[in-house]
Amino acid sequence: MQFILFAITYPLIWILSRLPMGALYVISDFFFFLIYYIFGYRKQVVLENLELAFPDKKEKELLDIRKKFFKHFLDLMVESVKSFSISEKEILKRYVYINPELVNKYAKEGKSIALVGAHQANWEWSTSLPKVLDIDVYGAYTRLNNIYYEKAVRESREKFGVLGYKTSEMVRGMQKRFSNKQQGAYILLSDQSPQPHKTYYWRTFFNIKVPIHTGAEMLSKKFDLVVINYVTRKVKRGYYETEFQLITDHPKGFDDYQITDMYTELTEKNILAQPEYYLWSHKRFKHRDKVPSKFL
Repeated sequence: MQFILFAITYPLIWILSRLPMGALYVISDFFFFLIYYIFGYRKQVVLENLELAFPDKKEKELLDIRKKFFKHFLDLMVESVKSFSISEKEILKRYVYINPELVNKYAKEGKSIALVGAHQANWEWSTSLPKVLDIDVYGAYTRLNNIYYEKAVRESREKFGVLGYKTSEMVRGMQKRFSNKQQGAYILLSDQSPQPHKTYYWRTFFNIKVPIHTGAEMLSKKFDLVVINYVTRKVKRGYYETEFQLITDHPKGFDDYQITDMYTELTEKNILAQPEYYLWSHKRFKHRDKVPSKFL
């Protein structure tokens, strides 16, 4: 059954990925109309998230952000499809890294690096990182249930040089590389909402107490990683700029959760600059009523 599903759907995805971006954006506009005006997919979830995050904004402004978010969200979907066939030349034209020398400075010093980030603008095209960084780049991924799609998606994400670890194997893989004295830069998107029973730390995110991932801080201290945030901003439709922002190059000198706080505050600042391009369709504040008493 898995193969039949793959055999029916993947050729269509591949054909779509070969279309020029202009044609893909026509498709994006069509599905935006269906999803936003006809089916109303997650419109209420997005609005509730925005109301919680921006209580001082007027309803008209929140509705405008919501509409822009959905237009961008559909663009992101077709851009993800384009990832299957996009060339190195085109992705580097559309996804520009403005200061890779910050990362390369530490790479030349023999340091390994935690590249932390958020689901902002377009994170899928950051698979092009190896084309501008002088260090091996690794990313964690969640294994897909369909083994045929698992292979196809992994090959797509690794074609520019990113090496993938299953999320459950990331720490083990890092440990092996450090034992062999091998450098690496590790992509760690850290803005998801962890399950409360697996959470060590709660803090405010847009003035609301939520569970916070602390894995990037834990790994940076364990392996003495330079912690660098990367934020992607949308310049115009189909074009992005990514900036690297140093958080710390001496993680062991910080108290518990200080690095996590610095990352969270920087993420908030970056979202505020372009709120319509953050991933508001997931329930980011769903655990706000489950805060343990010690974090109140």
